[in-house]
Amino acid sequence: MSDTPPPVPPADAVDPQLVFSKFETELQVRPDDIDMYQHVHSSRYMDYVLAARFDQMEHCYKMPMSEFQKHGYGWFMAATQMNFKRPLELGDRFVVRTWIEKFTVIGLRVQFEIDRKADGKRSCDGWFDYVMVSLETARAVRIPEWIRAKYSV
Repeated sequence: MSDTPPPVPPADAVDPQLVFSKFETELQVRPDDIDMYQHVHSSRYMDYVLAARFDQMEHCYKMPMSEFQKHGYGWFMAATQMNFKRPLELGDRFVVRTWIEKFTVIGLRVQFEIDRKADGKRSCDGWFDYVMVSLETARAVRIPEWIRAKYSV
């Protein structure tokens, strides 16, 4: 028996069990997305991520928002961080890539990237923290294991 302790993984090591799938949704800038500076208004990036998540919940996770509602659950946004890199303009096609970074007892963090399709350049990235709530009480609840399993792909 050796007295040598097992190696300590580096601080930035990622547990493979905690790596979640990334999903993509393609969208296009519409005229009503444009602000007075002739590029996409910052608030629309939040709408783009939300639209992509709704699409991905249904098509990638196979559990749309309506399924949460049937079970009496919803998601409230608790916090967000958005980093704007370069503007999107009228007609630009872009890809919204999202993935779950981590779960907490009552919520999760969704990371996102928005890349212009024509050149692959990053327009925006960041994260959203969501908390699961009871629709009956509008209070935070623990995420049931069956939902964690469904979204841990």
